[in-house]
Amino acid sequence: MSSITKKQFYGTNSPWELSIGHYRAVRHGQLIYVSGSTAADPKSAPDAPQVLFPGDARRQARYTLEQIIDAVRALGGRGAESIVRTKMYVQRQEDCSPVAEVFRDILGRQNGGEIGTAATMVIVGGFCDPHMLVEIECDAVADAE
Repeated sequence: MSSITKKQFYGTNSPWELSIGHYRAVRHGQLIYVSGSTAADPKSAPDAPQVLFPGDARRQARYTLEQIIDAVRALGGRGAESIVRTKMYVQRQEDCSPVAEVFRDILGRQNGGEIGTAATMVIVGGFCDPHMLVEIECDAVADAE
């Protein structure tokens, strides 16, 4: 007889999560999938979302990765060590270097230990809000329970 693995959910007060109706992250088995995340102001209303740090991709990326790591931990991951894949979307080419620097600081392989992730960075035509410069999504693997 096989056991059925139930999904676990993690949500925040992000206005985008509330208006769209998705979760920040979902765990199924040992896999944790973190939705595309941005520097959305959690105090802003779902019908009028605000972006933190307009014009500053570096600060948006740092805030976003910190939120992602919190989500991974909330679903039983260890944090940055559990992240195995990262997809970064930037609106402007000039933001690639600042976002990459933040990625290296937080998830880069030079951090040693078990920190390190496969990664992709793509320049996109725009986001839902013109002040949004960065969106990041991650996949993680939690230790077996």
